[in-house]
Parts: sequence; structure tokens; C-alpha cells
Amino acid sequence: MEPSLDILSKEDVKKCINAEVLMEKLEFALADYSKGEDGGTQQPLRLTIPVDHYKGRQFVMSAFSQRENALATKVVGFYPENKDEPTHPSDIMLYNPLNGSLQAIMDGTVITEYRTGLVSAIASKHLANPTSKILAILGSGVQCTGHFNALSLLYNFDDVRIWNINIQSAEIAAKKLGKPCRVCTTAEEAVKDADIICTVTSTSTPVLNKDWVKPGCHINSVGAVKPKWQELESDLMRSSVVYVDSKEAACQETGDIIISKCEIYAEIGEVINGQKEARWHETTVFKSVGKLSHKKYIFIKYLNKLIYLYSQL
Repeated sequence: MEPSLDILSKEDVKKCINAEVLMEKLEFALADYSKGEDGGTQQPLRLTIPVDHYKGRQFVMSAFSQRENALATKVVGFYPENKDEPTHPSDIMLYNPLNGSLQAIMDGTVITEYRTGLVSAIASKHLANPTSKILAILGSGVQCTGHFNALSLLYNFDDVRIWNINIQSAEIAAKKLGKPCRVCTTAEEAVKDADIICTVTSTSTPVLNKDWVKPGCHINSVGAVKPKWQELESDLMRSSVVYVDSKEAACQETGDIIISKCEIYAEIGEVINGQKEARWHETTVFKSVGKLSHKKYIFIKYLNKLIYLYSQL
């Protein structure tokens, strides 16, 4: 008898995800990755396929986790001009690592939304001031909501500000948060005196300048997904203590690192492992390119099965 194949829709995945459990798995994954061979993971750089004719890109990301005995591949698109479809359509395939047979196919959009915000929350837990009260989010897409929900698991913010180049989009995003927040007309206004700043944009030019950021602020940057794109001004990158999910990927994939020629102090996994210091009393930047973020444990409960995934952005 052939083994059954589980197929999980977007709604199935929503029912299965537990954010607290997922955050724990992601922290394990970050730590394991930064242990190198001792971490028991295999995670090559993602394959990038330009689809320039339709102004899109596709990424193929595979990983094996010895800890979870899980083998998975994620295929995700980047179509920033999508209106009626997700800008990051994705699917995840889970394989039996013993024989390579396909066990499950699941929608990856919800997992990506959760995972990206939760990784930023993990970085903030280690790098931000533990008394942080002011949150600023630049960008108003799904990651605006994802980052707010993830960070709210750790912090009780007194003031939340949102900015987007399209103010109507920012107003729509603010209503989704379910908590009063201020929509700002400029990025500078949004980040003034902020304790934590999240840049979740699709911009190709910097939206955050050094002079706007107060000393000791922590910044989570998840945009600038191409070598010639930037979210953060080069002076800001060079003057901050920079952490990444994957040094290998960050040095090849994001303009925030490549163009600024900043020094990378550590991978966030090295901080979790106690190998590097969490210098939260200084201005810190966590640059997430999705490489290590892709290699995250995704904990899914489906019917009577527990499926452990090691996935990617």
C-alpha cells in the first residue's frame, strides 16, 4: 500500500499553528544553525529564479534537521505588484528523510507570515531593551500585522506607530491590529524615540536614516531582498551593532549589508548559544534575509499527527 499524502490548505495551517510553540522551535533552529556541523542541520543557499518578464522572483529552499529528523523544501515567490494574490505565494513539501518519499504538501503563506515576525521577536528578546514601550513599523503589508502580533507576545507597548508611503494602506493596517495605534505621515515621525523599529517594506531605497534613530534602539529589518536594494541608510548600518540570521546569506543577498559594507558582529544564533554578546545597550540591527529564517522549525499539528518542519522564508 502506498503511503498517504497529507495536503494542508491555508485554513488547515491556520488551525494548526501555535505561535508560542513555533517561537520556541525557531529559537532552537537559529541556535542549531549557528553551531555549524555540530548543530545537525544541512541548509544550502536558496536557489533564486528571476521571473523578470512578470516582475517576480521565485526562491527554492531546502533543509534537513537532525534534531527533528525532518526534511523539507519550500518554494516561495516574490511578486511585489500582486493585488488580489499574496505577494509571497508559497508551498512547503515535507519528505521522509529515511527514503525521500513525499509525505505532505502545505500552503506556506501563513507559515511565512508567522515565522518572519516570530524570528524578529526572538532577535528583539535578545537585543532590545527589555523595558521597550514604543514600537514603530515601517510598511503596512502582512508583515506589519505579523510583526506586531509576534512582538506583542513579549512586550506590552504603550505606543505603536505605523508608516507607509501609501497612507491609506497604513490606515487599513492600523485597523487590523486591534489596538489603538498612530498612523504617521512620515517615517521620521514614526520612529522618533522608538525603542523597537521594524522595517517590513518592499522598497529598493533607504526609508530609515541614522539621524532619526535614538541611541539604544533595536531595529528588525526584513526587506531589501536583492543585492542592490536597501531599507536602511548605509551610515545607520555602519554605526550599529549588526546581527544577522545567516552571515553566508546576508553577505550575498541583501544590499543593506553589501552596499553599506558594514561589519557583521554576529548571527543571532550565536547570541542564543552564548557565543557572542547581546549588546542591547547599543543601537542594534537584526538583518533577516530569510536564509536562516527559512531554516526554522515549523510545528504543525494536523489531525492526530505531529509534523515537525524545518522550513525557510
